[in-house]
This record gives sequence, structure tokens and C-alpha cells, in this order.
Amino acid sequence: MAIAIRDVREHELDSVLALNNAAGPTILALDSTRIRWFFDNADYFRVADVDGHIAGFLMAMREASDYDSPNYRWFCERYANFVYIDRIVVAKPYRGLGLGRVFYADATSFAEVRVPVLSCEVFLEPRDDVSVLFHGTYGFQEVGQQIMPGLSRRVSLLAKQLPSYEFVRSTYLEGPTGQLPNQPWLAQRKRSGPPTPRRAAGGL
Repeated sequence: MAIAIRDVREHELDSVLALNNAAGPTILALDSTRIRWFFDNADYFRVADVDGHIAGFLMAMREASDYDSPNYRWFCERYANFVYIDRIVVAKPYRGLGLGRVFYADATSFAEVRVPVLSCEVFLEPRDDVSVLFHGTYGFQEVGQQIMPGLSRRVSLLAKQLPSYEFVRSTYLEGPTGQLPNQPWLAQRKRSGPPTPRRAAGGL
């Protein structure tokens, strides 16, 4: 079994949309306009390719986006620099293979060279104990709760500190070049939407 985590391709958006909307009540439904918005604007939008089949995906946003998610906005109001995991979906036939941890390891690698905090949320109503346990064992801690407007469902807002970021910031982002080394694994995905201005790199 060959597994690759890679950036989504435009022709795969319909497959990702179908996968999202078949995921169940803990994943909010999307439509074609919304999935296209993510393709144009998400800082991280990668799929798990298993033997040529899309087995899952993860989407994440940095700060300073115009994304209107109330949970994303919650973090914008409290953190200067962060990556927010909006959703992760693994197709049922591929669950139990550890793809969730592979995705989170990849997302952490993406985030820790750019920001000090990786964030997300999990539903508490209905309570998703599998997700709560997964995030707890991956180093996330609850930093707040809120009732999602329009859904009347309570969520737990989670954050994970990324200690590697301080080294990256002092050595590269605030170093002589002011940027990361030119390596493929450090590259930002190419988006078709307008570039998002970033605040100066800093702490919380």
C-alpha cells in the first residue's frame, strides 16, 4: 500500500466535496462554491493518496484570512499567529490505518516553521470522544468553549504550542535572509486566490 500526502489538485475538488459530505454529523457540509473558496484560499489543503485513490483530506488556514467560521474567528481574536485546522476527513474504508496521525504530523510540520500555535476544535454536542481523545494524546489542550452560532452546538477550542517555532523564527524568519530555506517540503502551496498579507512573525 502506497500512501502519499500531497496538495489537492483542482480536478479532485468534486471527490473531496463528496468525501466531506459523507463524513457524518461532526463534519459540517460544504457546497461547490465553498470547496472552491478553500481551494483558492486555504494555506494548507492536502489529500491522502492511497494507491491512486483519495482516502482523506485536511484543510487549514493561517491568521488574517477573511474566513467567516466562528471558531476560526475565535482564535483570530485571541492569537496573533496560528494555523487553524478547519477539518480533517478520512474515508471509511481507510479508517484505522493511522491516516489521521499522518495528517496531523504533516500539518504540524507545516505549522511549526511558520507559527507558534496549531489550533482546531472538536464538537462536545454530540460529544465526539474519539476526536477528544485523539487531540488530547496529540498534545492539544482546551483553551475555551463556545456555542456555534446558527448550530447551537458546543465546541471545545483546542490549541497546541509548537516549541520548534522559536528556533525557526530566530534563525530564519528574523535571521539574515528573513525566510525559510528553499526546500520543497517547506514550500507554501500555490493558491489561485489573492495573497493574504501576514503580520510580522511573533508570539501569541
